[in-house]
Amino acid sequence: MTDVQDIMSSLPDDKIDMIAATSVLQQQAGDIRQTKPNWSSYMQSQMISQEDYACVSSLDKDKKAQAAYLQENAPQCAKTLLNMLSHVSKDQTIQYILVLIDDLLQEDRTRVQIFHDYANKRKESVWAPFLNLLNRQDGFIVNMASRVVGKLACWGQEQMPKSDLHFYLQWLKDQLTVAAQKLLHEMEEAEKKRQAEAAASHHDHHRHGHHGHEAHHPPNSHQHQIAERYREISSAIDDPQRDRAKEDLHVTLTNNEYIQSVGRCLQMMLRVDEYRFAFVTVDGISTLISILSSRVNFQVQYQLVFCLWVLTFNPLLAEKMNKFNVIPILADILSDCAKEKVTRIILAVFRNLIEKPEDAQVAKEHCIAMVQCKVMKQLTILEQRRFDDEDITGDVEFLTEKLQNSVQDLSSFDEYATEVKSARLEWSPVHKSAKFWRENAQRLNEKQYELLRILVHLLETSKDPLVLSVASYDIGEYVRHYPRGKHVIEQLGGKQLVMQLLAHEDPNVRYEALLAVQKLMVHNWEYLGKQLEKDSEKATQGNAPISGKA
Repeated sequence: MTDVQDIMSSLPDDKIDMIAATSVLQQQAGDIRQTKPNWSSYMQSQMISQEDYACVSSLDKDKKAQAAYLQENAPQCAKTLLNMLSHVSKDQTIQYILVLIDDLLQEDRTRVQIFHDYANKRKESVWAPFLNLLNRQDGFIVNMASRVVGKLACWGQEQMPKSDLHFYLQWLKDQLTVAAQKLLHEMEEAEKKRQAEAAASHHDHHRHGHHGHEAHHPPNSHQHQIAERYREISSAIDDPQRDRAKEDLHVTLTNNEYIQSVGRCLQMMLRVDEYRFAFVTVDGISTLISILSSRVNFQVQYQLVFCLWVLTFNPLLAEKMNKFNVIPILADILSDCAKEKVTRIILAVFRNLIEKPEDAQVAKEHCIAMVQCKVMKQLTILEQRRFDDEDITGDVEFLTEKLQNSVQDLSSFDEYATEVKSARLEWSPVHKSAKFWRENAQRLNEKQYELLRILVHLLETSKDPLVLSVASYDIGEYVRHYPRGKHVIEQLGGKQLVMQLLAHEDPNVRYEALLAVQKLMVHNWEYLGKQLEKDSEKATQGNAPISGKA
């Protein structure tokens, strides 16, 4: 793993996007630096000791004096700052101390060791004072505390202990979910407000008789308009200074600030291999994917895809990643993405999903999944655009070659299996091919009926009529071509589900369900065929006696 760590540590910081704090938090920190607490009144009312007073006053000096004092009195500085975090209750003072600590660490990463060494000597937790602050009401305190925890966890030689790590990652994940929901709500509100204003001005426009020529929109223009609006809102959120005229787009940006702040902590944490697995155990990947599948702004998209990217440097995680449907969701983002840095990071994830897995079969499945999610088409479009970024050009060439090769030696069963696993069933040619079912029906039993279980699960959970129709058809074909199929499907609960679809509102689903039920009801196709032959033989041989009796 060391080479991966080297790659990570040598990454340019613009790829990490770590230091550039978001504007609102940065402004707040700037204001807080200007309002120094009155330390002498704290000392006079005996809220802090004489030595804490002396220490914090010395740290409050200019950078040069501060650095000199810190070098001479490192343990005392750690002691005073941790002490004050635990004993001072006023929000403004806590904010000030956190900014002070964050600035100290930001200037010199090795200073995290001062805090670790002090806590270790006293057999105390360096984490507790900061983790406790995550429960505060004040948003700034919460964000600064989580930033400092991230730095302590990633920049020192000490790793975060398991229980604290679990708590912190779970907290980051929950914050991400809540902030994303609020952010999406705000984006929707901004869009509603904009539509109402547009409708009002449109009404005025017509009232004053400006009819002009209406543009003819192509059939998919509604989709196109939605994508355009999304880009506009997203850009306005990412860059509020950009266009003061579009006031309607100036969404309350606090949730955007906080989601970016949490995103940066995760970007940092997931560069450490041991922390990656802990993130997976708190079901972190699902959270990243579900937020990415809703439409968040580009900056947040970039940060979350970045998190996926660093996770894929671990070969084991690269192998498991597509179980979470990463490829279809990133392929969707790639197809309507206007931002070069988001494109770059998605291509880097795709490359890792092919390069990093040690199991060649998994890499092959990932290629097929990309082909089915129309990534080839996107690569062709990207090839025609001229990028300054060599990473993009290199990744486009690499992926194009790999995907083209995988298409050439793609068996129809590989293609079918990948389609089923993606949960995006459509009437691709394999479904209706009798040859395919004759040769492959039995292969649906592999890996403890993995593909059949997915088909049954789709019948139970999918809301898409197309998916339900295709899944019903496939189950019918499996039963028709595999002698014990009926029994297997019953065991997996599929028969019951197909029966329920007979009452589905969509006529195509009802039709396919009816065909499948008919196939499930016939006991054994071969047996039935033989029986029919026997019956007809009996009928021809037995004509005389029967007619004789008559």
